[in-house]
Amino acid sequence: MNKFIYAASASALLAMMLLASCRGKTTYDLADYGIVPGKEVNVSPLVANALNEIAPEADGKRTITLLFPKGEYHFYPAGAAEREYFISNHDQDNPKLVGIPLEGLKNVVLDGQGSEFIFHGRMLPVSLVNSENCQLKNFSIDFENPHIAQVEILENDSTNGYITYKVAPWVQYEIKDSALVAKGEGWEIHQETGIAFEKGTKRLVYNTSDIGVGTKNVEEIAPRTFKAPWRNSKLIPGTVVAFRGWERPAPGVFVSYDKNTTLENINVHYAEGMGVLAQMSENITLDHFSVCLRGEDDSRYYTTQADATHFSGCKGKIISVHGLYEGMMDDAINVHGTYLKVMRRIDDKTLQAAYMHKQAYGFEWGFKGDSIQFIDSKTMEAFDQKNRISSIKAVDKPTAHGAKLFEITFEDNVPAGINEDGTYGIENLEWTPEVYFANNTIRNNRARGSLFSTPKKTVVENNVFDHTSGTAILLCGDCNGWFETGACHDVTIRKNKFINSLTNMFQFTNGVISIYPEIPDLEAQKKYFHSNITIEENEFDTFDEPILYAKSVDGLVFRNNVIRQNKSYPAFHWNNHRFLLEHVTHFTIENNRFDTGFDKEKDIVVK
Repeated sequence: MNKFIYAASASALLAMMLLASCRGKTTYDLADYGIVPGKEVNVSPLVANALNEIAPEADGKRTITLLFPKGEYHFYPAGAAEREYFISNHDQDNPKLVGIPLEGLKNVVLDGQGSEFIFHGRMLPVSLVNSENCQLKNFSIDFENPHIAQVEILENDSTNGYITYKVAPWVQYEIKDSALVAKGEGWEIHQETGIAFEKGTKRLVYNTSDIGVGTKNVEEIAPRTFKAPWRNSKLIPGTVVAFRGWERPAPGVFVSYDKNTTLENINVHYAEGMGVLAQMSENITLDHFSVCLRGEDDSRYYTTQADATHFSGCKGKIISVHGLYEGMMDDAINVHGTYLKVMRRIDDKTLQAAYMHKQAYGFEWGFKGDSIQFIDSKTMEAFDQKNRISSIKAVDKPTAHGAKLFEITFEDNVPAGINEDGTYGIENLEWTPEVYFANNTIRNNRARGSLFSTPKKTVVENNVFDHTSGTAILLCGDCNGWFETGACHDVTIRKNKFINSLTNMFQFTNGVISIYPEIPDLEAQKKYFHSNITIEENEFDTFDEPILYAKSVDGLVFRNNVIRQNKSYPAFHWNNHRFLLEHVTHFTIENNRFDTGFDKEKDIVVK
């Protein structure tokens, strides 16, 4: 008995000594917690336990550095941290299995020292939540078995309507009811759509866009080789096709309710959602943050299932510089807020309003004192009278966590006509950021190059948009579908190079630069949505006609740009005007150089 008491006392003393030795430390080598490289080690539970121990020390009194010794670390679902996160523009399925959950931290640096983080199954690789002055750097994110299946076309028998293709060696699959089903640990997907890439260049195949794929009634004629009823004459032998579903359960990095965040020297090679999704956060810097392949010899042709980077309801300043964004299935960057739809008028100062899109709800929308404005979603006209939030509370949940419906009381009376009988939205003007997007390369991706919807100053400069397939730069705004705010009022697009955009048609792709808010009743619109947009000193290399499309703009300048025509592809766009302007006023188009000449009457159309 005495021996047992002594042993217990010794253990308690050792624990106290270890705890005391941790206090005041500024660097934590995660190898000390059993976190070591190698596929045979599941580091998910080890990382979760280590962070639980270290987190209390990250109280902001000093800067703490968490070090991964350089190596390849494998994160499996078993033992991973479970979290209920409602993530903007993602599927709201919970819980999420998180590989590296960073929460409630201050002044913390996580340094991978060049490590590769490999994930298995369906996981959210990294979260940074409710934290301040934190930096993540020097690592890559990838999945052992991505949820996109890649195949190569071997033969196209267009006469009989069959295509033979070979599945990439890393893809796991099985045949169910004569259908090819991609599968992995804890998931399976019957993919029916895809994106076609040119072999070698890894550019999207010209004029294909989203295609149907041959995964039904397949016949496995040799190991990993299938013959399927599938007609598409553009898929010549050698074409690589990414079979994809539409699920987007989690981004590679999730940033939420954070302040002063830096992501530096990080490569996301694959994620089943965005590369990074940030929401309700202030001041975010991406420096050499890339969503990219593993170099020129990578046998994959795709990266993320959706956007490379996405910012929803953020404020302060978003800086994104020196990134490489390629092969993703949506934009390189998307910056916006979220409109709430007015659902009920309670009294002259109180409304109930709701998140409307199934992938955008469950997080805070605003706080007491925030400035707001009302908008008519039919015409996208903002009311002149702005207001402020006096109080806001969730109606359908105890808190904003998981909520869709809010009751908001304002400081001043709400205009009499705003009620549930109309189509009105509310925009939070406080949670809108400035944006600086510079010295990035965007190439070989689906849909669009970049998308900006913020009233604050936005500068897009010194970037290369190389075969973005759709529009290179989109200024949007939508209170009808995605409910993504809002109007841009100070945009400068300068010294960028645009190389053969618009090889495919996707949503909003009316020009290399497309200013395209969703306005159901443009004829009834009296005001203008966007304003003060300057496009200057850029280079456009293009095989087609449309350079700039603009809708509902007051103040648009296009000057000192160079437009060069090439014959890389046949022209095919429905818009055969250099400049197509709808409901645009105070515009200037001057001092531009066209190597094939410029006919003002034909090349500028104003509606």
